[in-house]
Amino acid sequence: MVIDSKNLHEMSNAVRATALRALRHAKSGHVGIALGAADIITMIYAVFLNPSRDRFVLSAGHGSALLYATLKLAGYRIGDLDSLRRLNGLPGHPEFGIDGVSATTGPLGQGVANAVGMAIAEKHLERDGKIYCLCSDGDLMEGVAQEAISFAGRYELNNLVLLWDNNGVSIDGAAQTDVNVAMRMRAAGWNVRIANGHDFDEIYDAISEPADGPIFVQCNTVLGLGSSVAGTHRAHGFEISDAEIALLIEDLDSARGRELWGMIARSHCGLPKPKYSTAPNPLLPDVPHFISTREMSGLYLGKIIARAKNIICGSADLGQSTNVHVPGMVDITADDFSGNYINYGVREHAMAAIMNGMAYSGLRAVGSTFLVFSDYMRGAMRLSALSGLPVVYVLTHDSIAVGPDGPTHQPVEQLAGLRLIPNMNVFRPCNMTEVAWAWRTALSETDRPSCIVLSRQKILRTGLPVLGYVDAGGYVIYKPKMGRIRLTLVATGSEVPLAVAVARRISGAQVVSMPSVSHFREMDNEYKNSILRGRVIAIEAGATASWFEFADDVIGIDDFGLSGAGDMVYRECGFDADAIATAIRAKIKNVRI
Repeated sequence: MVIDSKNLHEMSNAVRATALRALRHAKSGHVGIALGAADIITMIYAVFLNPSRDRFVLSAGHGSALLYATLKLAGYRIGDLDSLRRLNGLPGHPEFGIDGVSATTGPLGQGVANAVGMAIAEKHLERDGKIYCLCSDGDLMEGVAQEAISFAGRYELNNLVLLWDNNGVSIDGAAQTDVNVAMRMRAAGWNVRIANGHDFDEIYDAISEPADGPIFVQCNTVLGLGSSVAGTHRAHGFEISDAEIALLIEDLDSARGRELWGMIARSHCGLPKPKYSTAPNPLLPDVPHFISTREMSGLYLGKIIARAKNIICGSADLGQSTNVHVPGMVDITADDFSGNYINYGVREHAMAAIMNGMAYSGLRAVGSTFLVFSDYMRGAMRLSALSGLPVVYVLTHDSIAVGPDGPTHQPVEQLAGLRLIPNMNVFRPCNMTEVAWAWRTALSETDRPSCIVLSRQKILRTGLPVLGYVDAGGYVIYKPKMGRIRLTLVATGSEVPLAVAVARRISGAQVVSMPSVSHFREMDNEYKNSILRGRVIAIEAGATASWFEFADDVIGIDDFGLSGAGDMVYRECGFDADAIATAIRAKIKNVRI
């Protein structure tokens, strides 16, 4: 069969009509992109995409009807298009796990960065797949996309093609993209081509011409092509009448187009679900008596890297500070992708979204920065949890004890915020046993991401479990030698040694270390009640509200920190054994200190 412009025109009209039917049935969605970008996506799927090797990412995820229609016509098993935007049906934005959907997209800019991560994975795994990504004006306005674009240019990713649906319109009117997008892309190291997005020959030439780096195709299109609102901001959503949609479907529906799609459709389930390498389980290293948990993590990670395959670590320009650039790391460069470490530069958000792209491709991705900067990454972190991607975030400098850098760098609310994300592990270990458990758990996951939260400051080495098990998420780490338990202090990370010091000042007090709140939450009530005995007080150098799930009282911090030496700030904010013991005595009568 000859795929010429005439046939492609029929096929793209079939895509338009199929997408419009789904949107009409849903009574909501995005008509404009379905009409305006159908020629671009048809060219990709009908001519360029090898479904057993290549990937397509729709970064402009609001165009889900366009993608679903194309997948349906191309033979993917995605279910009933009439279920679009309905309960238990096809979601309003594409989600990973649907046959043929390579990435969960919708929040603009994420898909661009995901595609960059996929391109890196193809290079690292020495595969010859190409990554095609369709983005909108809105994608290119997002900072995460620009971070990823500059990163891709530096790494000369010649297996990546980014197609821009340039219609000049967004929801509120004229698209507020750069004055000269092409110039910006050239400056970032991309090969720029410009094509009429409704001319198949021009699109073909723009994509097929070889390049020594990533290709950016500016596809000039008309939003809502052929509708009464074409080229206006009203074309973005669902602002044409049912009668007009019915007429458009009648005019566009092409039996020949559907027949042509059927001739090239393959009976397949798309690319297989990623299979992740198993996690090594090295012996615990010996550690000094006084050591930070970031140092413990680095020691253990070094042992992992010596035995692991397909784990790509990296950092947003903080590899030494976060202790993830350990012996055995080999930098990935534009000339050699066989290494296992990436310096993302100061691009936290892109780092997280690129790691998602790598995880979609089967790599175990580890990225690091300071805990306070998890705010920059949160959009991508949320999508890793939603998509079930087992990426690992190493987040150091985890409290006000960071010290002299002041409140801008002292996380207070971040721990609580990360624990609120569904399907997200959050570990805050206090000793080497907990550090190793956090790493082993994170690298054994296949369908959820993990945060390993670590201290900058050195803390007193705390002993092994006295009662219970680390993998329960919470266990008794200190128990008085005699007497009835009347008070339980629950703490995490660097506050565990502090809690032990407090407990030693109080008769009948024990300490529970809770490195993972979510794992502890999953335990049965019998276990919880067996260790949360007497009055329960939580101690953590962070926001207090969430701890009332388990605790009667909380000693934490609900304000910003202070500038000064870390130990002085820590004490000034109330994290002092004598001060806490005194406060407990004031709260609880009949407790002898």
